[in-house]
Amino acid sequence: MTGQRRVIARVLSEAEDHPDVEDVYRRAAKLDSRISIATVYRTVRLFEEANILERHDFGDGRSRYEEATEEHHDHLIDIRSGKVIEFQSVEIEALQQEIARSHGFRLVGHRLELYGVSLEVPAKKDGGG
Repeated sequence: MTGQRRVIARVLSEAEDHPDVEDVYRRAAKLDSRISIATVYRTVRLFEEANILERHDFGDGRSRYEEATEEHHDHLIDIRSGKVIEFQSVEIEALQQEIARSHGFRLVGHRLELYGVSLEVPAKKDGGG
């Protein structure tokens, strides 16, 4: 693995969000200014083909990435802010198995993405008076 690929791999492994290629490029370029956007595109594609990365489309027109792991999780996406929350639910997993069985299937995989809007009320700005 080249040094530039190592930098890109580091950026992806340290990401706490689901960056798109441009995000990965900006972060990697801070560590190695010689990295080009083309190198990031090629490396991300290579990592995806090697099942090191998972690609997601959360409805915002951008492919976003996260490290592929053995541990399954689902996603809740705020369509206003783009914030992505990873979660696990034993109940949802059991229900999906039950649904598959009831239709004569053995579930071998799935991806669950829930889209919503946050119910949190934004903090009011202090009017100062």
